[in-house]
Amino acid sequence: MESCTVLVQVGKKEDLMVQDNTGLTPAQLAADKSHRQVAFYLGNARKVHERGCGGNNYFGKLSKLGLAPVLWCIIIGLIVAYIHSVIAGQYNSNMTLLFGFFSWLGVFLAIAGLVMFYRCSRKDPGYINKNIRDSQTQRDDEPLLKRGLDNPELLAGNWSQLCITCKIVRPIRSKHCSTCDRCVEQFDHHCPWVSNCIGKKNKWEFFMFLILEVSAMIITAATAVIRVAGDPGSPASFGGWLNYSAMNHPWVVSFVIMDLFLFFGVITLTVVQASQISGNITTNEMANAMRYSYLRGPGGRFRNPFDHGVRKNCSDFFLKGYNEDIEKVEQTSHPDEEMAIIHMTRGAVSQNGESVPLHANGADHVCADSQANSKSHRQVSSSKCCDHTKKTDKTPLGLGLGLGRNNPSSRYARNLLPL
Repeated sequence: MESCTVLVQVGKKEDLMVQDNTGLTPAQLAADKSHRQVAFYLGNARKVHERGCGGNNYFGKLSKLGLAPVLWCIIIGLIVAYIHSVIAGQYNSNMTLLFGFFSWLGVFLAIAGLVMFYRCSRKDPGYINKNIRDSQTQRDDEPLLKRGLDNPELLAGNWSQLCITCKIVRPIRSKHCSTCDRCVEQFDHHCPWVSNCIGKKNKWEFFMFLILEVSAMIITAATAVIRVAGDPGSPASFGGWLNYSAMNHPWVVSFVIMDLFLFFGVITLTVVQASQISGNITTNEMANAMRYSYLRGPGGRFRNPFDHGVRKNCSDFFLKGYNEDIEKVEQTSHPDEEMAIIHMTRGAVSQNGESVPLHANGADHVCADSQANSKSHRQVSSSKCCDHTKKTDKTPLGLGLGLGRNNPSSRYARNLLPL
């Protein structure tokens, strides 16, 4: 069923109506093989295509237009209502200079947010184009794997980066958008309110649009409440004040309710986007983390190789406008060597009932000094652990100590050191 869903999403209308040698369509073949769910799904997909929801007719174009015109009308309507009811409204109290500054600051931020909204909706989000020569010469029935078999990503086994719709090997972190029918670099999500994909090239405008509109909603709502609260004729009780405001300032109350209704949704989206920017990860990667092999570390746990820290992630995003797809270099450690060094440096090795201190030679090995004469029981000084001393036997612990050497102290070290 999952394979059928993928094929329907990336296929065309003609693929659902093609017939085999016996004259049966894919839905009819599925029903003939008793695959009822597949047959039902293929039949519904064909009806959707025939109705034109994904076509080039009026309804198809209207669905692709999205909700951007609706959002334009909402924002512009709120700005007009705010100016008419709050700034230019008839109040007994006079407006101070500071209050007037903040009142018009909310309007300025809202208009600046509209500019970012327009840029985000009209800007290329990071579409990945096919080779011009290939797109002109390639036929629809041409095999996908005819070209590009020597691509490094395919040779490395990353077949998930192969887009069977665009017939390209897309970069890492990119995804094919079924609404735009294009592959987008650093695909975050397709926003119906913007009527565009959010990707590498327009995510900065999208986030600034959210920041500006959230700031505008906070300032305008606070200004409207202060403006109504300053009415000398309002009662002192809270319930009476609400009733008085609704009766005498209905436009202001309507504006505040609409403003707060939109605020909670926008602030939630802003916080989520800010969190993802600080971690250099996209919405698509967060939702499908287990599907991408590059987001899985040792043991199958989640690991983001593009997270370079909050400071660098944020500085790159706000200064450059995007984050590079550069994996962070992690220092590899050797646990066996580290554990051996820890055990060897805990104390001294007992030799013939006396302790022998451990020292490090010039080759970064820890060695124990032992006298060739077993009758001597004096402690060996650290100066004797050197390469040119002939009276000492330097044995790198963890490599050769206690492993069959003709050294009388080997059996003692074997019992004391947890190698």
